[in-house]
Amino acid sequence: MGSNRQQADDDDFPTLSDKDRAEAIGCLYDVALDPMRFETLLDHWESAISPLRAKADFAAPRLLDDPQLASHFHRAGEFLDRIALTDRPDEIETILAPFDRVAALVFDRDHYIRAANEAARVKLGLPDRARLADLPINADDIATVAATLRLLICGGQRDAAVLRVRSRVGGHLIVLRLQRHLTADGTPLVLAASNEAAWPEGFCDILRHAFDLTGAEAAIVRHLVDCRTVAEIAEQRGRSVDTIRAQIKSILSKTETHSQLELVRLALSVMDMTNLTLKSAPGPRVVSGGSGMLKELDFQSLVTPDGRRLDYLVLGDPGGTPVLYLPLDFGLVRWPASAEAEAARRGWRIIVPIRAGYGMSDMVARKTDYDAALVADTMQVLQAENVIRCPVICQSGDFYYAVRLARQHPGVISAIIACSGMLPLTRREQFERMDKWHRFILAGAKYTPHLLPFMVKAGFLLARKIGKRGFFHSVFGNSPGDIATFEEAEVFEAVVTGSDTALSDTHCADEPFSRQLTSGQLDDWSDEVNALRGQFPVIFMSGTQDPQVPPATLQEFRRDYDWIEYHLFEDAGQLAFFRHWRVVLGRLAPLIAE
Repeated sequence: MGSNRQQADDDDFPTLSDKDRAEAIGCLYDVALDPMRFETLLDHWESAISPLRAKADFAAPRLLDDPQLASHFHRAGEFLDRIALTDRPDEIETILAPFDRVAALVFDRDHYIRAANEAARVKLGLPDRARLADLPINADDIATVAATLRLLICGGQRDAAVLRVRSRVGGHLIVLRLQRHLTADGTPLVLAASNEAAWPEGFCDILRHAFDLTGAEAAIVRHLVDCRTVAEIAEQRGRSVDTIRAQIKSILSKTETHSQLELVRLALSVMDMTNLTLKSAPGPRVVSGGSGMLKELDFQSLVTPDGRRLDYLVLGDPGGTPVLYLPLDFGLVRWPASAEAEAARRGWRIIVPIRAGYGMSDMVARKTDYDAALVADTMQVLQAENVIRCPVICQSGDFYYAVRLARQHPGVISAIIACSGMLPLTRREQFERMDKWHRFILAGAKYTPHLLPFMVKAGFLLARKIGKRGFFHSVFGNSPGDIATFEEAEVFEAVVTGSDTALSDTHCADEPFSRQLTSGQLDDWSDEVNALRGQFPVIFMSGTQDPQVPPATLQEFRRDYDWIEYHLFEDAGQLAFFRHWRVVLGRLAPLIAE
């Protein structure tokens, strides 16, 4: 009886269609090779997953519990880890940077080859100032490539294509993967990567490990990459054509690809990814400094009971009245220069813990409860600063941690001011109303937490690749107030400088970012919030343009928690504090005086 009930539950279980799953897997490996493709994955994933969210049990979602899909996310995440971190290369170098052994080149709209890597120059014998016509492929294929370049350059419905062309030198087939890129000034270029490659030493072993292939199957993949026919492979290996076809069918199943062409594309992507390396870890971080307006500040360091390094900053007056500041998972640890100066003028000591995995604060072990460690670390910082009781200013989702601090350490917190604060999300609609970037991450954490690490890691690497300004404009583009705030000189400096603790040329806090989202803050912690009623002031200062908490959700918060004090800013979004810090500090002043 129990077995039948389980079968019925599984029949109702929302899953992706085979087509959507295959496209999602393709997008995964595209992003793993080039984080610039992240938004394409975002858009495809949202269109596929949104109908499934509507069918899932919101209270206990089991969405896309698909081991095969999860394994692809995990594998693509491992490949993503190997992306090279370069020091601000020019744009074309950035496009070619992932390619080493595989021949790769970049075309412009006039079919000139703007750049080519060493493998392309050697394997394809390209002259200086080469054009498409200089490629050693048949004339008919030159025309096909030219037509495809025109389609991609014009920016129609397609931005990528895979072609098979014939070498006019050796007579063998060459696979070309074409992908459209836009430079910062909007110039369209097309990257062409071919399978004219030297097979990396030990690559068969990498394929065997990654996809659980046999030695014979890995060898067949190599033949397919070399564009050999089934008959040629059978003759070379001394096997029948039917045997080779059966082995190819097994390979397609194990790699979850649907054609030999798709398999070759996957193998080429993996080949490139295995050649990418990370820079070495940075040395100790000593100061936080801006680009002129912000003062350099020393990071203070502690050692936690489990032996980790724990950093924190003190803004304002180092000997002043303490205020705890929780800077959000974006690591916004600095304030605009004028705000820090105002805190100093008022005699306030703003204490900013650098949470585990951010900046030079050591990450906690994988089995450690991240939230519990964050609360314990924060208390250790307050104790080091001899703080007995203080108010808290927190950003967005960090209201969750302010509540946990107050509940677990009664008497320590005297007031909470939540800027763009987020209360417990208890309705499905509250996720669906968010702008797409925030919904992609937060709904992913709610419904598919096992897939979140790849999504977050790819987003962080995209931000590194296009710069913080470009990334911020993409994520907050529907909030004019946030964009205008971000572009204020002091705010820009504070956000970019402060967020170096989360993302810099040498550091990426994707793991702790994911760990926070998949902890308890997306569950229903309403009882914890309501337990603070009457204990001390709780104040929300929110912008109506917040892409994460739009007006309808904020209205629900106000109905559900009518005892909280609310202030609304019509011209602000998630950066409400940075736009209206004077109002926030003005509201803080009487709380400190009490």
